[in-house]
Amino acid sequence: MFSSKFSYSNSKSSYSDLLEDIESGNIESIFYYPRQREIDVLYKNGDKIKIPILYNDQLILEKATENKVELTVNNSRKESAAANSFASISIFLIFILAIVLILRSTSKLASRAFGFTKNQTKFVTIDDVETRFEDVAGVPEAAEELKEVIAFLKEPKKFQNLGAKVPKGVLLIGPPGTGKTLLAKAIAGESGVPFISIAASEFVELFVGVGASRVRDLFLKAKEKSPCIIFIDEIDSIGRQRGSGVGGGNDEREQTLNQLLTELDGFADNSGIIVLAATNRPDILDAALLRPGRFDRKIEVMLPDLDGRKKILSVHSLSKPLSKKVDLGYWASRTVGFSGADLANLMNESAIHCARNESKFITDHHIESALDKITIGLRSSLITSPNMKKIIAYNEVGKAIVSAVRNGIESVDKITILPRSGSLGGCTKICPDEDLISSGLISKRILFSKIEIALAGRAAETIVFGKSEITQCSIYNISYATNIVREMVTKYGFSIIGPVSMEPDNNEIYLGDGLFKRKSLIADNTSSRIDNEIIKISKVSLKNSIEILEKNRVLLDKLVEILLNQETIDRQLFKTETSELLKV
Repeated sequence: MFSSKFSYSNSKSSYSDLLEDIESGNIESIFYYPRQREIDVLYKNGDKIKIPILYNDQLILEKATENKVELTVNNSRKESAAANSFASISIFLIFILAIVLILRSTSKLASRAFGFTKNQTKFVTIDDVETRFEDVAGVPEAAEELKEVIAFLKEPKKFQNLGAKVPKGVLLIGPPGTGKTLLAKAIAGESGVPFISIAASEFVELFVGVGASRVRDLFLKAKEKSPCIIFIDEIDSIGRQRGSGVGGGNDEREQTLNQLLTELDGFADNSGIIVLAATNRPDILDAALLRPGRFDRKIEVMLPDLDGRKKILSVHSLSKPLSKKVDLGYWASRTVGFSGADLANLMNESAIHCARNESKFITDHHIESALDKITIGLRSSLITSPNMKKIIAYNEVGKAIVSAVRNGIESVDKITILPRSGSLGGCTKICPDEDLISSGLISKRILFSKIEIALAGRAAETIVFGKSEITQCSIYNISYATNIVREMVTKYGFSIIGPVSMEPDNNEIYLGDGLFKRKSLIADNTSSRIDNEIIKISKVSLKNSIEILEKNRVLLDKLVEILLNQETIDRQLFKTETSELLKV
């Protein structure tokens, strides 16, 4: 173009000068831009200037033609039209692209809508799971029962020839952390048949009918892979008792449960499918779910005993650098009441303490620190007040002495005045009874001893400092003792009121029942007698604790002195110092 070949001159010229220059022949050529209302003028001396003109100026055209000046008219309509066409095409393409994106997103939403009732389950094969029954320790009875279930699937004809039917459902019952899910993983690894694992909460959705549809889809997939095992974890989330909602309840959860009941034992034949479920709340499950023909077998996975705890500790120690001096049998005896998950956490915390101390092997010291952290909490800031230390020491030693008198010297595991999280002072760790944990039964004598131990801290303060100088250091222990006494009177029938249960009805519900106040079934006179009996038992227990500590005042002062100097008394030191001086 002309504008790209030449540079403009700094000289200026008016419109009238332009007309004169055209007539005088000083202009070489003119470039006319009608739509821009200006022209480029090239003079014979090489200068080039821009001069504004009127829109569609015909005078310039006539003058240039008359004087034979080279005139080039640059009509930009074509360029403008091309630009407009390009813009129109671009907008059209953007519009098409937007429609494509909208249709694609709509198709995804549609596919999700149609697939909303489908289970996002995945079949697990023997190669996908590394857990085997030898990896599950501490629950031998449950493992043997489940091995028999696997035998049903692997050799069904062996049992069918004898007229035996393969169980349709197996329910694993037990406290949290006892290994129910781990046993399910072991079955998945040992069975050699397709295995589906799903959480019960995945069935329940906001939209009506989704849960029931997902149950149907789940069993349909299992039938295609028969023989097959379905594992439903935490089945209590959909298996609660029906009819507990407002107005009788007909909610989505109940529809899901109804569909599950039908699939387990309805008109359709589900042979070759075993449903394995786990729960720690069997008391709230619907009766129709627990009947034979649905869950034929109920396997209790309870807390491990001494030998079981030792085996579990051995399993969780295989991958850890354990010192040869560590006796796992000793630590099994120190962890009464621990579940498999608790023992796994104990060994993991021990490894963390070992790494923190930059040690190469896990020693008894590391396991002891981990056990303290799990059972009595983390250490908080040190107590600097000597008077406060003394008060706490008498509280803790008092509880230890009463425990030694009532339950034996071996019942005391540790005494410390080092403050722990969640407590006002130190801690006295009492070993739980192995027989009590395994049987679940508790006697009246044991309950009274628990109350006396809990009130022993207040008893020690009363003896040493006097009634006017007692503190609130025993606030949590008093609350704990009061709760035990209330259960003795209202629930267990361990009082002069008699063998009558006056515990309020605490049936678990799904929703609605708690919205309405229930009329109390206990008469005012009976309620007053309950309160009087609770106060009486508490006062008698405090009196018994005071008598025990007064009889062992020498031992009390001696142990307090040791505790103030060392801050912690372990079970061996307590046994040594107490064995000769303790008066029962």
